[in-house]
Amino acid sequence: MTDINHHEIDMHWMRLALEEAAKGKGCVEPNPMVGCVVVRDGRLITKGYHRYFGGPHAEVEALQSIVDPNATIYVTLEPCSHFGKTPPCAPLVVSKKPNRVVVAMLDPFPVVAGRGIAVLREQGIEVTTGILESEARELNAPYLKLLKTGKPWTIAKWAMTLDGAIATATGDSKWISNELSRASVHQLRSDLDGVIVGIQTVLEDDPLLTARLPGNSKPHRIATRVVLDHRGRLPLDSKLVQSIPTAPLWVIVADHCPIAKREALERLGASVFAMPTDYQHDSLTFALEELGRVRATNVLIEGGGAVLGSAFDRNLVDQVECYIAPKIFGGDAKRPVMGTGLKRVQDASLWRIESTRLHGDDLHMTMRRREPI
Repeated sequence: MTDINHHEIDMHWMRLALEEAAKGKGCVEPNPMVGCVVVRDGRLITKGYHRYFGGPHAEVEALQSIVDPNATIYVTLEPCSHFGKTPPCAPLVVSKKPNRVVVAMLDPFPVVAGRGIAVLREQGIEVTTGILESEARELNAPYLKLLKTGKPWTIAKWAMTLDGAIATATGDSKWISNELSRASVHQLRSDLDGVIVGIQTVLEDDPLLTARLPGNSKPHRIATRVVLDHRGRLPLDSKLVQSIPTAPLWVIVADHCPIAKREALERLGASVFAMPTDYQHDSLTFALEELGRVRATNVLIEGGGAVLGSAFDRNLVDQVECYIAPKIFGGDAKRPVMGTGLKRVQDASLWRIESTRLHGDDLHMTMRRREPI
């Protein structure tokens, strides 16, 4: 067998391991998604993935029933070598006496960071790394960003018309997108740790910002709703406040927010965060940093235009979910992204279209930044 064929075979099985890993999306965070495939004599023996936070890792899923030695094990992330919520995986891999272990990428988590690979090699196991590494890194980009920056992967979402409007000149916005698009947004929310919105959007729309799924389906995660509300204008009878028993609510306020309002919100179950003075004009960054401290991995910014503009002005957005409806508003209709904006075309950040989907007549585009933060 040539080296080229060997490499192609490794890529084939690693793609399958990555497909397995992706099944854990929304369930394993803040842990990374990991998939594992076991192959012997060119034949799939078993496969597994990390199913939920605190549950068995992918290697345990795939290896617990394996007794035959001399297999090749493909895993999308370096096996851990430390005790966390579960025992380390590297010793389990060693105990199965594989002929070879193929790893897509090393785990940058400080207590792993190459130690798992070292454990395998110390036991005389051949280890190959870097197979489909870029794909593995893209799959776990939110996990990697949280480790690197302390802030969650940030997704900007809006629905707009063909001429780029999110509301008419009078502020009417229900509904721009169709029911299928709105169902897609609820599915998106069900995989997230947080949803951020500005106070003006709350005052105009009185949203719930929860994930409502069809039938008896339950969301993978209950996102924390976060309202940027410098002056404490959030009504106590709003849907966000009244639904606190079903989903957490954070309110980010400035130092001039009345103390009585803060206390009233807290009595009703909201968590109120008073920004330090140096964040008074950047509540969004403050909110993201606080979410990062509780290890929120994926966060959605739902608007409005001022908040989304602030996010893009400050280079805080990693991914865009844009829903385009076949409608034209014209006139002085409101735009999805405001803020300071750019003076020169050449300063615009570049985005890569990851997928396009049709929801009836609506076009749904998912984009990622070409150069990750």
